[in-house]
Amino acid sequence: MKRATKYWLNRALVLSALDQTADGAGGYHEVWQDLGTLWADVRARSGRIAAQSGTATSLQHYRITVRAAPVGAPDRPQAGHRLRDGARVFLIHAVAEEDADGRFLTCFATEEIAI
Repeated sequence: MKRATKYWLNRALVLSALDQTADGAGGYHEVWQDLGTLWADVRARSGRIAAQSGTATSLQHYRITVRAAPVGAPDRPQAGHRLRDGARVFLIHAVAEEDADGRFLTCFATEEIAI
């Protein structure tokens, strides 16, 4: 008997990782390197307004579900990676397996918007 999934993987998000490259002067610069596109189910959770560096910022938390990838695979999301939907950016704070079968991963992420 086939089980129906409870997720609507209907949004294509670009998975990116931060890459530090030497600048030739003893320092480095940071560049986001795209790792691939993942289809995702994006659901809003809690949100709040916070003051950061003297600026009001809207912090919206999301639960983003994607198909699982093996541990160590380049397209498996990790804490510190980000997911991008056009100009919108979701910073991943934690990743957990959603089900016992290991078919889905849940990314707990935050979108920050200066207001």
